[in-house]
Order: sequence, then structure tokens, then C-alpha cells
Amino acid sequence: MQIPAYHADTYEEQAHTQVIALGERDGAPWVAVEHCLFHPQGGGQPADRGWVDGHEITPVRDHDSALVVAVASGEATLPVFSLGQPVEVRIDLPRRLAHAALHTAGHLIEAAGRAQGWLLAANNHFPGQARIEFTAPQSDARLDTPQGREEATEAIRAEAAKAIAQDLPVTWDNDTEGRRIVHLADLHSAPCGGTHVRSLGDLTDVVLATLKVKKGRIRVSYSAAHRERS
Repeated sequence: MQIPAYHADTYEEQAHTQVIALGERDGAPWVAVEHCLFHPQGGGQPADRGWVDGHEITPVRDHDSALVVAVASGEATLPVFSLGQPVEVRIDLPRRLAHAALHTAGHLIEAAGRAQGWLLAANNHFPGQARIEFTAPQSDARLDTPQGREEATEAIRAEAAKAIAQDLPVTWDNDTEGRRIVHLADLHSAPCGGTHVRSLGDLTDVVLATLKVKKGRIRVSYSAAHRERS
């Protein structure tokens, strides 16, 4: 059985584990490990960068086995592994924390947008592309003028800054259907399979450009980083 360790602890950098499955994907071999540190691309979040016994890999979700499997990165190839073989796994932790900060900031912006009466329509937590898109069920006159859009953006900035200053905890649990639910204290909850910071005080450099409205969508682009760890 594979343990999604990336859900339990965003900050776990390396571990000793064992091979639990082997296979091929598009003609290339893959390996799956029991204690899986590797977050695959999904839910608007990029894949981790990782290593298995020093061999650089990219994690992907194998739909046939439902496992997160490791395939060789770039032009490299994986060595021959065997079932039950002990291995050391590791992730690029700075990259992981950058992804986690963007993902958590996205949830925070979603919460701030909902406070404006908007509904989530789409999200993207990739570096350089991060944005949250909303629809407005009720007419919002602020969206009709540049000054109004800046006013609405400033309201979201203020909501986000307040929550970060309060250092609200970020936690998760499973609902009755087994879905993983991520909580920003009592501010916001949503089903999510991504990685997140421990609390909102871990976020820094949260910057929101003035929102744009296109084809009925309210787009809030943003950037964020993880505060330097002491």
C-alpha cells in the first residue's frame, strides 16, 4: 500500500522506504515506493522534483494502478529496481515550498473573493501563471470601471493581509466520503489534494495585480513565496 506522505507533511524532505510496484509508461519504466514524498502534477499544482536512490525523477499519477509513480526525468533512464528493494527518496524542498506557498495563497485569495460574493470558476497555482478566476452571481458595479476594479482588488488584498497577520493555521482532514479537505482555520475549507504551508504566517511577498474581467470571468493574478525558515 502506498502512503501519500506529501499529504501528511509538506516539509518532509527525505525518507528511507521500499519499492512496492514496477511498470512501464509510454515504453519507459517506472517505480513506485511505499512512503511516497512525491506530489504529482494535478489540481493546478506542478509536480515535485525528486530523486530515488540519487536518480532524478518526475512523479506522475498512473491511472491503471492509481499509484504515484516515478519516471526518469529528461533523457535519463532508471536503473533496474526490484520489488521490496530498500531505497532512499528525496524531494527538492525549496521547489516544494514554493509550490505550497502558491497553492495556499490561492486558497486564501479564493476565500477573499468569496467574501466579495463571487464564486470560484477556475484556478492555476503554477509559478508565473498563478491566478484565481471567479464569476459574480450578483451584479458588482465595481467591475465596470478601472477605479472600481482596483477598489475590489484592494478589498481582496486587505482580506488576505489580515489573515496572514493573524497567522491562521492550515490543516486538513477527510470528510465522510474520504475526500481530503483543507482548512484555513474557520476562514475557508475546500477539497484539495495539493501541498500547503503550516500556517498563513509562512506566506510572504503575496502580490495581487489589479483584477481583470474577461468573458464574464473575474481573474485575480497573484504571486507568493514561502517565508524563510529559521
